[in-house]
Amino acid sequence: MRIGVLTGGGDCPGLNAVIRAVVRKGVATYGHEFVGFRDGWRGPLEGLTKPLGIPEVRGILPRGGTILGSSRTNPFKIENGVERIKNNLAEQGVDALVAIGGEDTLGVATKLHELGVQVVGVPKTIDNDLGATDYTFGFDTAVNIAMEAIDRLHTTAESHHRTLVVEVMGRHAGWIALHAGLAGGANVILLPERQFDVDQVANYVEKRFEKQYAPIVVVAEGAQPLDGQMVLHNQELDAFGHVRLGGIGQWLAEQIEAKTGKEARTVVLGHIQRGGTPSAFDRVLATRLGLQAIDAANDGDWGKMVALQGTDIVRVPLAEATRELKTVPLERYTEAEVFFGS
Repeated sequence: MRIGVLTGGGDCPGLNAVIRAVVRKGVATYGHEFVGFRDGWRGPLEGLTKPLGIPEVRGILPRGGTILGSSRTNPFKIENGVERIKNNLAEQGVDALVAIGGEDTLGVATKLHELGVQVVGVPKTIDNDLGATDYTFGFDTAVNIAMEAIDRLHTTAESHHRTLVVEVMGRHAGWIALHAGLAGGANVILLPERQFDVDQVANYVEKRFEKQYAPIVVVAEGAQPLDGQMVLHNQELDAFGHVRLGGIGQWLAEQIEAKTGKEARTVVLGHIQRGGTPSAFDRVLATRLGLQAIDAANDGDWGKMVALQGTDIVRVPLAEATRELKTVPLERYTEAEVFFGS
């Protein structure tokens, strides 16, 4: 077979490990041929390709990002998008696709499968919010980057007797905030899953100062105060209808400073969380997912996504993976609350 590979949505550490595993096993074990589609769904939509063989994937295991490029292109929002993809695949002699991405990318893959395109999905999101898989690659790296930042911020917060608010990624799911906050010893953790009372946050901050320590507050970008008004960077939407988030950290710092009389500063980690080399865990997980994805393609098991369940890589229907977001359960947040303000 001639198989196309693409990476869509936000980049994250481990994408290249998946590409490498798919190509290495696909060529060496099964004798398949590969073509890389550039920039997510824009590649098959516009016929943008690059060579993808064993020479092209050598040395990419430790590299962050994706050698194929990415975008948030949604072919279902473009006139004749599906027909253009089908025509380009036929012209390129491509029999099937391996789509590596998150909710949006795999949502497109699900619809294309229903319309007759042969596709296998690989889950990717640093937010760890895809259903049907216990973990997604990139998440461990993002958490470790955020944890290291929090570790460093403790010392400067103590030196200057100020509150430091650390804003991390997490639009609708607070897994990064929860794990990084717990691992980094944060004094307050705020998630999108549970609205927060800013007065209670200020109370936690004051309790921390009373113990002669400076507080660290970790807040996910999608967290909301009790009044339910999400803080938005602007009102622009991307091709999948998502509002660009950002600003909750600065807003919260200003509120804390006004309510406590103590200086508060904001650190927005932003894209730093998904840049650079992947952790060992993410390299191994991404490699295993890539190996299993090409097995599924070779078996003709289309419309499936490979997923981590326990310690095993299994195949699940693409539709199941994108049916609902995996958010932080209340009991997990309750565990973390033990440390708030202490």
